Amino acid sequence: MSTWILLRGLTRESRHWGDFPGQLQAALPLARILAVDLPGNGTFHQEASPLTVQGMVAHARAQLVELGAAPPFHLLALSMGAMVATAWAEAFPGEVAGCVLINTSFRGFSPPHRRLRPRAWPSLLRMPLTPSAEGRERLLFSLTSRREAGPVPPWKAWVEIRRSRPGHLRNALRQLLAAARFKAPAQAPAPTLVLTSAGDGLVASRCSLDISRRWACALAIHPWAGHDLTLDDGAWVAHQIRQWLNAGAG
Repeated sequence: MSTWILLRGLTRESRHWGDFPGQLQAALPLARILAVDLPGNGTFHQEASPLTVQGMVAHARAQLVELGAAPPFHLLALSMGAMVATAWAEAFPGEVAGCVLINTSFRGFSPPHRRLRPRAWPSLLRMPLTPSAEGRERLLFSLTSRREAGPVPPWKAWVEIRRSRPGHLRNALRQLLAAARFKAPAQAPAPTLVLTSAGDGLVASRCSLDISRRWACALAIHPWAGHDLTLDDGAWVAHQIRQWLNAGAG
């Protein structure tokens, strides 16, 4: 039985995966799937976020010891979470059987204007000035998703998440600093599948192409989804992972 560890990105927590863990479980019925929170987010929202990605790795590994989860692990990670997965695989290669990195970017691999699209800056700057939780979550949805909101839009659940375990601006800034300082290795530290969204309005999909080319690893591109690929089309993500595993790559 393989164990899959799910890692979210900046200021987001395990509940933001929504339906995706179930979709991944359906694709990998024998796997154990664990979504963990990084310090400063979710269960640990009152803790200070580390100023390094390596500090986030240490926190995640300690959680798994408490949960009785033993390596090797497959790490599935979105955005900043993919930096945590990469640092983990580099520092502890014996613990990581493979990585699936979604819509991320690395310093030195891609220029700053691709790592954070300039057209997203005005919305990001408005975020702290938006007074209501619903307003902030709706703004995040518009930045990270390309799906139809539907009769029960995802941001409704996000508002409840924010109210029950509110994040702090100082932790968001600390996470941004850690992500900006992170330097990825020149070679893939573990078998890696890179997934990206052609419709990502936050991080250019070219960043994922840069990683795939630099590391000579597998790549799949979703034709329309936004930054939160598992929200927009989690079934596609699960299918790509199963194909990758069946090919013997991970």
